[in-house]
Formats: sequence, C-alpha cells, structure tokens
Amino acid sequence: MKAARALIVDDDPDILEVLEMRLQSMGLDVALAKSYQEAVTLLDGRGFDVALFDLRMEPVSGLKLMEAAHERQPRLPVLIMTAHGTIDNAVEALRQGAFDYLTKPFVPEELRGKVSRALSMRRWTRDRTLLKAVGEALGSSGTMDRIFDAIAQATVEATEAERAVVFLLEDGRLVPMASAGVASRSIDDLAGTAETVIERKIPAAVTDTDGRVMLGAPLFVGGGAAGALVVEARVEPTADDLDLLAIFSSQAAVALKNTRELERLRSGALAALGRMATQVAHELRNPLGGLKLFAEFLQHRLGKAGDTEGADVAGKIDREVDHMTDLVREITQFGRPGSLRRVPTNLNGLLESCLALAQARVTGKETRVSLELDPGLPPAALDPREIRKVFLNLIVNALEAMESGGTVTLRTRRTEQGLIEVAVEDTGCGMSEETRARIFDLFFTTKDSGTGLGMAIASAVVEQHGGRMEIRSQLGRGTQVRVLLPLGAP
Repeated sequence: MKAARALIVDDDPDILEVLEMRLQSMGLDVALAKSYQEAVTLLDGRGFDVALFDLRMEPVSGLKLMEAAHERQPRLPVLIMTAHGTIDNAVEALRQGAFDYLTKPFVPEELRGKVSRALSMRRWTRDRTLLKAVGEALGSSGTMDRIFDAIAQATVEATEAERAVVFLLEDGRLVPMASAGVASRSIDDLAGTAETVIERKIPAAVTDTDGRVMLGAPLFVGGGAAGALVVEARVEPTADDLDLLAIFSSQAAVALKNTRELERLRSGALAALGRMATQVAHELRNPLGGLKLFAEFLQHRLGKAGDTEGADVAGKIDREVDHMTDLVREITQFGRPGSLRRVPTNLNGLLESCLALAQARVTGKETRVSLELDPGLPPAALDPREIRKVFLNLIVNALEAMESGGTVTLRTRRTEQGLIEVAVEDTGCGMSEETRARIFDLFFTTKDSGTGLGMAIASAVVEQHGGRMEIRSQLGRGTQVRVLLPLGAP
C-alpha cells in the first residue's frame, strides 16, 4: 500500500526541513512548497491526504491557499501553522474550514497527534461517503442508463477521482454508457484501461505514458466480462482504492444483469402478445367494423330526426370504436413487427417532416421549435417508414407535454463512437421518477386517451434497428429523449 501524501507550504526553508523530516518519520510521502503558486501547481498535479499551511505567507495567506486547495480537493484536511497562536487566529482558521492549527515552535507529540487525527478523519469521511454513495446507487430505480449514471457519480464522490466512466461491451467493442466528473483526457485512453482490466479479469491500476494513473475494474455478468468501470485517479491510488472500485463495479454488474433479465421477460411478453394478437385481431376487426357502420348510421338518422342528444351519444360510440380499432392495430404491430426495409435515409429531412405532421396534429399549443440539425450528418441505413413512427411519437409527446407553452428542440449529431444521435427535448411538465421508470411498459400511459403502446412501439423499433433510447427528465423542468442509431445495419 502506498504511503499517505502530505503537502507542506511555508516560506521558511528551515521549517520545511524540520517538518519534512518529522512527517517522513511517520511514514508519509512529503511534498514541499515555498509559495502559494508552487503549492497550487502541486495541487493541480496530484492529490494529497493532509496539508500543513503557514498562516502568514506573503503575498497570499495560508487561509487563501486553503480555499484554493479545497476547490481542488474538498475533503482535504488542512492544518494551519502560526507563530502567533492567538485564539482569534485559531478560531478564524477553524471557521474557514481548517481541520486544526499548529503553533510554532512545534511540539513533536502535538504535531504527530494532529496529523494522525487528520488522516483518520479523512479516511472516516471517505468511508462514510462510500456507504452513502453505495446506498444511493443500490436504491436507485429506473432505466439502466440512469442506474449507471448514479454509479458513475457515486464512484467519483467516494474515490475523489477526476472522472469515472462505465463501459459496456457491445458487438465486441467498448461503448461508454455513463460518465461523471471532469474529462481531462480522451475517452479512448480510458477505453484502453477498460480493455486491460477485462483481459486481466481483476481490478488493476494502469499508468499511461504521462505517468498518470487510471484504475479499472471489470463488470462480470453470468461468468463473462460485460464491460468495465474506469476512473482517472487524482489522489495516488492504494489497495483500498481498488477495493472501492470493485464494490462499485459489482453494483454496475448487478444493474446490468437485472436490466437484461427484465429485457428477457419483456421479450417473452412480447412473443406472447404477438401470438395473442394474431389469434384475436381478425375476430375483433370484423365486429368493430360493423359497430362503426351501425354507429355512423345511427348518428346520421338521429341527427336527421332532430335528436341531437341521441346523435351525440352515437358519435361517442363511433369514437370509442375508433379507439378500440387503433388499439387492436397497435397491439398487432407491436406483437409482430415486420422485417426492416433499410435504405439510405436523411434523418434531418425525416425529422422536419415529422415535426410538420406533429404540429398539424397538436394544435393550439404556443410552442417554439429550435432545430439544431447537423448539416454534415451522413445518410443512415434505416427503414424510414418504421423510424418515422418513433420520431413522430416523440415529437407529439414533447408538444403535448407543454400545456402553457415552451420550447421543443430537435438535435442531430454524429457521436465519437460512430453512431447517429437524435435528441428530442422539451421544456414541459417533465416526468416523475415512477413515470420515467415505467415509460416503456406495455399499456402504461398518463394520457386520458392514450393506449400506452406508443413508447413501447418506439423502443421496439429502435432496438430492431440495433439502437437504443435514453431518457432524462425532471418533474416541472422538461424531458430529453436521445435515440442512438447505427449508420449501417448491425
């Protein structure tokens, strides 16, 4: 296990020499700085477990340096050193976030005791953060991408990493599914670490050509590697860091396993629904067609006879028959999707035509539309008839979500992984956690007249194309739906 790191900052070289010797005798890895700028440079380049700052440095005080240090490492315990150990100095240092203070000349027992307590406090805080983060990740519900987002964010918070990325193996290549933290290097560098730990089959630290360390832990599902969790380390990694990473990677693996099991069950339900739809569709269509003719005839006769109330009831029957007919058609379509007829498709043009049709369907909405379509987007091998249903449904949903007006944004771009991303965003009512978790469930709807099949059908069509859908939503603040599609047939 690597030694804990200490940063000592003082403009007196004799003080630096004494403290370096005493902290090294405690087994610490010590870095020295004589000024604010030297200290900030060290803080930008590496992480530390404890810091000792002189209070009265010129031209920048130790308290200002502590602010800069906490911007970079919020949980870094800082001991303020002063030869003017008044109670006012001590109170001010503690009030601004110092762990404790030391008076010069140093008493060896006091120095050792306070540094040890600072290191213990840091470990305790980290363990507490870890427990909280694991609990939140385990308690999160909803779609796989949301759970992976929670795990990536929890990993960053618990390990103080610069960034955490969850990768999944899809068709033999690593695809980033979730990321948290600040990106300081390309995704390919992290993917290289993911490949290494998948090959080794154990959590490992990997050092790149710049001497920076990345940690990775593989995700195992059903006895095989399904991906990896990778972090860019800021603090020098220890054996504990790899243990922490293994905990979070196991949670990501559990999330993936559960999601795949749900997809398997959903596929079984889909197959059963298809068989049922085939058997009942014909039997329902004929009587529904007859009921519609009778309702239209009755509405016409009653209207002609001046019975407006009876004609209105007949009209309601007619509309309900139409609703039942649509439901039968959608169930049949969902249960037995046809084979795709892929042709090179201009997604920008298809989106614009879907927007025009959706605006014609949803009238009376004072909405603004923002088009951010990539003019360089290449044609994709898609079935335009099927994929049109997806985007028409998403745009209609976005327009209907804005009761008092707002903005719908349509965005296209090509991702770093060579996929085409289409985003449909609105500033409408948003979804609750329960609604977002159930959005793809069969027959689940929040609309009075909805069938609960629109999003299920859209998801099935996207999956049939080899793509996926991701949804982010916040109640009262709007929704973003991202559709990721391959350029060619998978």
